[in-house]
Amino acid sequence: MGLHPKLYYLGQGLRVLTPGTAEKVKLGSFPSLGEMMDQTLEMGIEIFVCEASKQMLGWDKVELRKGVKIVGAATLNDLSLDAGATMWF
Repeated sequence: MGLHPKLYYLGQGLRVLTPGTAEKVKLGSFPSLGEMMDQTLEMGIEIFVCEASKQMLGWDKVELRKGVKIVGAATLNDLSLDAGATMWF
């Protein structure tokens, strides 16, 4: 489809990025959130984590899901301005 999606986690959303947490989120017969994140990363889709949100949660040193990239808050502005479309949840 010619799309190049990127995911950006901020605020309380970071909590699902701690190891083992996303595996516990599962609805019905759908794969767990952890499985979907693994598939996302395997497809080459980048997952970004907001550094300012990490600090807001008081997480100076925290282990996050393997493969995610911690970036500055301004990265969200850059991604949004460069995007053809955005979706927010």
